[in-house]
Amino acid sequence: MSELSTSRQWRGVIREYADRLDVTESTPVVTLGEGGTPLIEAHPLSERTGARVWIKVEGMNPTGSFKDRGMTMAVTKAVERGAKVVVCASTGNTSASAAAYATRAGITAAVLVPEGKIAIGKLSQAIAHNARLLQVQGNFDDCLDIARELAANYPVHLVNSVNNDRIEGQKTAAFEVVEVLGDAPDYHLLPLGNAGNYTAYHRGYREEITRNAATRLPRMFGFQAEGSAPIVRGHVVTDPETIASAIRIGNPASWELALVARDDSDGYFGMFSDAKILEAHRILSADVGIFVEPASAIGVAGLLERAEAGMIPKGSTVVITVTGHGLKDPQWAVRRPDGSDVTPTVVPVDAAEVAEALGLGAAAAGGSASAGPSSGGTDPASPA
Repeated sequence: MSELSTSRQWRGVIREYADRLDVTESTPVVTLGEGGTPLIEAHPLSERTGARVWIKVEGMNPTGSFKDRGMTMAVTKAVERGAKVVVCASTGNTSASAAAYATRAGITAAVLVPEGKIAIGKLSQAIAHNARLLQVQGNFDDCLDIARELAANYPVHLVNSVNNDRIEGQKTAAFEVVEVLGDAPDYHLLPLGNAGNYTAYHRGYREEITRNAATRLPRMFGFQAEGSAPIVRGHVVTDPETIASAIRIGNPASWELALVARDDSDGYFGMFSDAKILEAHRILSADVGIFVEPASAIGVAGLLERAEAGMIPKGSTVVITVTGHGLKDPQWAVRRPDGSDVTPTVVPVDAAEVAEALGLGAAAAGGSASAGPSSGGTDPASPA
C-alpha cells in the first residue's frame, strides 16, 4: 500500500507558518489541523453597505472557535517546556480548546469556568475531552485570577491569552486574510472580549507589512456588549452581563495591548445592546448563511452602524471575524426578538397540506397534489 499523500492537506498553523513562529524542527507540535478557515464574501452585507464585505469563519476550527489557533501554540510550547498540566480560565471556548489540545498532547487540562455562566455547547466539549472542570462561584475575571495564582505557585502551565504563545498562534489568521485578498483589507471588525484576538490580528497585519506581503494596516474596529464593555466605558465592569457569553468579561487581560493596537491602526471601539447583537445574529444566519454564537455577530452590528454613520466608505474592503460556531450556544437561534420560542409547524401526512403550509398554492394543472412521478403531473420545481 502506498503512503498517504499529505502534499495538499492543510497541516495546521504551526507547520504552515513555522518560519513566522517560535518553533524549531525539534518542537513537538500539538495540532488538530486548526486554521485554513474560509474567508467568505458576504454579498447581502455588501449590498447593504456598499463596501465589499468578507467573513472570516473561525467557527470552522476543530473545536468550533478561533481559540484553537492560539491553543495549538500554547500547548505545543507547554509540552516543549515539560508541562504535564495546563490551566485556563474560560467563558467556554477556551475551556473546550484547552481540553481538546491537552488530550491530543496526552496531558491534563484544568479549566475554571464561572458557575452558571457557560453555554452548554461549550461545557459539554470540555467534559467530553476529559478536562478537570471546576465551576467557580464568581465571574470570568475571578477565574483568571485563580488560574494565574495556580500557575505562579503550582506545577501548571497557564494557557490563557495572557500567554504570548496564544497571541502568536492567533496572529496567523491575519496571514490567511492577506493570502486570500492579496493585501490587507481597509477595515477589520471583530468582537472584543479579553481583547487578545484584536491584539493578535493587529500583530499579524503589522508583520505582513514588514515582510512586504501587505501594503497597509487595516483600521481595526472592536465591539463589546453594553453590559460588558469595560474598554469602551474606560473602567472595569465588576458584574458583566450579556447574552453574548464569549465576551462577558469585565476586566480584559489584553486591555493595554488592545489600546496600543487601536491607536496604531486608527481604530475604534464601540458597544451594542443584546437586542442589536441578536438582530445581527439573525442577519448572518438568515441572509448570509453563516451560523454563529451571539458574540460573533457583534462585528456585523458594528459594520451596519459604522457604515450608516459614514465611517466605512463605499467601495472599502472589510473583513469581519466571526469567532465561534452557532452550535456553541444554539438557544438563541430558536428565540424570536420578543423572547418567545420558535417551534416547527406540525402537519399531517398529506402532501396537499404540506404544500399549503409551504405556501405553494394549488397543484399544477393536469395533476393532483398527491400525484406521484408516474401520474403525468408536472413537477413545479422542475423546468418546463
